[in-house]
Amino acid sequence: MGTVWTFAQESGYTPRQSLVGFTVEAADGVIGHVDRQQDQTGMQHLVVDTGVWVFGRSVLIPAGAVTAIDTEAQTVRVAPSREQIKAAPRFTTDSDTADHDYLSAVGEYYLSIGL
Repeated sequence: MGTVWTFAQESGYTPRQSLVGFTVEAADGVIGHVDRQQDQTGMQHLVVDTGVWVFGRSVLIPAGAVTAIDTEAQTVRVAPSREQIKAAPRFTTDSDTADHDYLSAVGEYYLSIGL
């Protein structure tokens, strides 16, 4: 699944850094807040609570989508737009984070949009 599931060195991420509670921002607006985080090597991702803009659902964002982390401001910036994230394969339950087929679909989607 490659680098889509790994934080880029230039993102500012440090190993075992908790991003839970950080605000997630795209260039075109706020996505939501990090609700959960997976830090397993090669499978790093964030589960983001989108609040009301995506009908109160959560989205799974691979670590490779993260472009910058500001620990002082507690923000995570991501490359995809809000619409691209909204169009990603739907995250429904925590069991999705262990479903190889779902994770493959998510990884392929983000790679297809130029991640």
